[in-house]
Amino acid sequence: MQHYYNVIIIGGGISGTALLYELAKFTDIESVALFEKYKTLASINSNGRSNSQTLHCGDIETNYTFDKAKKVKKTAKMLSNYALKHGYGEKHIFKFPKMVIGVGEKEVEFIKERFETFRELYPYLELFSRDDLASIEPKLVEGREEDIVAMGALDEYCAIDFGAIAKTFVQNAKKIAHGVCDLYLNAEVYQIEKIGDKFQLLTPRGKYFADYVVVNAGAHSLLHAHKMGYGKEYACLPIGGSFYYAPASILGSKVYTVQNDKLPFAAIHGDPDILEKGKTRFGPTALALPKLERYREDSYLEFFSSLKPDRSVMKVFYDLLADDDIRDYVFKNMMYEVPGIRKGLFLKEAKKIIPTLEESDIEFAEHVGGLRPQIIDKKEKRLLLGEAKIDTKEGIVFNMTPSPGATSCLGNALKDVELIVDYLGCGFERSKLESELLEDEVHNSALNRVPGYAVSVG
Repeated sequence: MQHYYNVIIIGGGISGTALLYELAKFTDIESVALFEKYKTLASINSNGRSNSQTLHCGDIETNYTFDKAKKVKKTAKMLSNYALKHGYGEKHIFKFPKMVIGVGEKEVEFIKERFETFRELYPYLELFSRDDLASIEPKLVEGREEDIVAMGALDEYCAIDFGAIAKTFVQNAKKIAHGVCDLYLNAEVYQIEKIGDKFQLLTPRGKYFADYVVVNAGAHSLLHAHKMGYGKEYACLPIGGSFYYAPASILGSKVYTVQNDKLPFAAIHGDPDILEKGKTRFGPTALALPKLERYREDSYLEFFSSLKPDRSVMKVFYDLLADDDIRDYVFKNMMYEVPGIRKGLFLKEAKKIIPTLEESDIEFAEHVGGLRPQIIDKKEKRLLLGEAKIDTKEGIVFNMTPSPGATSCLGNALKDVELIVDYLGCGFERSKLESELLEDEVHNSALNRVPGYAVSVG
């Protein structure tokens, strides 16, 4: 065991493990280590029970603009390339029919127009009429009076077990690393301190030192930044999502619904569950929760420490709730968590996908759903969407990765690899990475086009 590394990564989810893999395979860094506070990798948000198990490539997510979809498509392709080239097809990544439905005259016209625009970017997209859907997914049209149309694909990889992929990143990194590549489980990092040109990390195993540190600790990343005096202009608003189960026979495709542009969170969708065989999941709901981990009650104090409520934060909350659509959405999602009434209320939402769905068909999925860190910009007094990065320019980076952070893990890792290589002056086989992960995509300036909202603290 050694106590000094060139690079230490904090957080063993899909983001941290993706970075470990890229550093091990594509750079000549002599020593790298990953610290995970739990006994297993990917046990929180990357766990398949905590996310939608979807490879978000921008084709059926209607809240993505054309430009954002182009960027998401590239990073999603990196992950599918990795999985398929390592033989994980139909093991950790799966093909399902997928589509986004438009219901009613307004949404039908919206889907048709979007299809004409987006099929340039996704040549495999098809437009499905009501008759097509009656053959592909009969329950989408059974008992439905409104007009319906969908756009999607029938033979694309779109479902993924992010937790399993995270574990393969570590396994493969340790096999191919040019130097030392260590993993520490049950090793929470309590404190990070810069001493001279090195960082000292305090853990249950003792003190460790690094030239460069990347914090990929989900909602805890901003808390770590605040403890070190960085990112004080940002606050963390954790959003929890819950799901409902239905029998697998209800749905065989990933079916998304049209997103309300005013709402910063995903519209509900139905998905065959790849871990709970024989079940379909509907959701997620979205609810602000005063904790940094969904099922850890002792993270309440950590939440208030990272939120640091002040007049700027209150102004963001006020502006959000002043909008009728957002206020109604927040209230409805609160009710979806209340035992006794939640099933009946959520059923009204789910029936947009399956009109004949009955209350007896669904059940609340206990301990299913995760927590995503949404970042509040106190200076701008607004909620930031997408991934956020605090690059201190001093050898430590803090990443906050809400959805689609898991899909973008290799693209986000690539951004960090560039920062690390530049800071430490080590070698980086970019062409090798592009050959394996980017395939025929346009490589030039790929880093600068990965999706997300990047912030820097000088």
